[in-house]
Amino acid sequence: MAGKKTLFRLLTGKEPKRDGSNGNVLGLARVRDIRFDRLVEIYKPRKTTPAHIEFSLLPGLNGEVSRKEEALRDLERVDVICLIIRAFHDDTVFHIGGEISPRQDILQLSEELALKDLLLIEKRLERLQKEKNRKTNGQEKLLEGELLTRMRLHLEAGHFLGDFSLTEAEEKIIRGYPFVTRKPTVVVLNTTETNPLAEDLMDALKKAFPEKPFHWIAVSAKIEEEVSQLDPRERLVFLEELGLGESALDRLTLLCYNALGLISFFTVGQDEVRTWTLRRGSRAPQASRVIHSDLERGFIRAEVMKYGDLIDLGNEQRVKEAGRYLQKGRDYVVEDGDIISFLFHV
Repeated sequence: MAGKKTLFRLLTGKEPKRDGSNGNVLGLARVRDIRFDRLVEIYKPRKTTPAHIEFSLLPGLNGEVSRKEEALRDLERVDVICLIIRAFHDDTVFHIGGEISPRQDILQLSEELALKDLLLIEKRLERLQKEKNRKTNGQEKLLEGELLTRMRLHLEAGHFLGDFSLTEAEEKIIRGYPFVTRKPTVVVLNTTETNPLAEDLMDALKKAFPEKPFHWIAVSAKIEEEVSQLDPRERLVFLEELGLGESALDRLTLLCYNALGLISFFTVGQDEVRTWTLRRGSRAPQASRVIHSDLERGFIRAEVMKYGDLIDLGNEQRVKEAGRYLQKGRDYVVEDGDIISFLFHV
């Protein structure tokens, strides 16, 4: 057991009992952003709406064949893959591999993901070979075959497709392919209570997999379970005593959020403080559309406060007096943590 059911329950508050024909379990986890909490403290709104991420608990990739195939199919539909890796010793908790070896577990799971993409490429190349004498779309299929061959070599060299460079035209060619190694992959080390950050192990594993574009985090499910049972004040004291400062689950939700290429912007007021989710690099009109399509159609400008300015200066009025309440037009690229009001006409 790697601890994935425990972490799923702690993240989502949902017991991991299987339901649905596809065998996975879905649950919503709040993106635990301290900036949102500070804004709630400042505005004391009647309603609060934080950001959420949907997590799906899938069968393991190291179990029986049918369950493994089910999990690999389900991975085609997710946006970020989290690999939960056991990095704690406990004689009372069975490990399917017989011994605790995070490196071996990561290697095995990586190979399963790469093999899935390799089989997909081989299947498509075989079909292209059969169709090569047909006149329709001959040049397009030639380009597709050359691209897939290069991708196959990249995988066979031990790399994931997440760091395989593609031109805009090549992106279009493979847009419909459900490659799993192109998805951001987060390696979650479930560590011991006595060494929750596992820094030496983390460094060693990063060196062991330099060719993989992994995001790394250490989480002690046992500590997080204890933390979840404390009130907020006790929680802070407990984490400080362990030298952690913040919950690892808080960092995990933000890590998944960032791995998706997402940022947060906020709308604030006494009615509601709300986090809105936006693709990194989006401009102000696109941000307004997240709230309502009418805002984008009638967009005039965005009024922007930087979160840091609000915290440093204390309130909106002081931000305005300091000349830090910014007027931005259509070309403004929204930054993570922006607090925005949109002006629009109907």
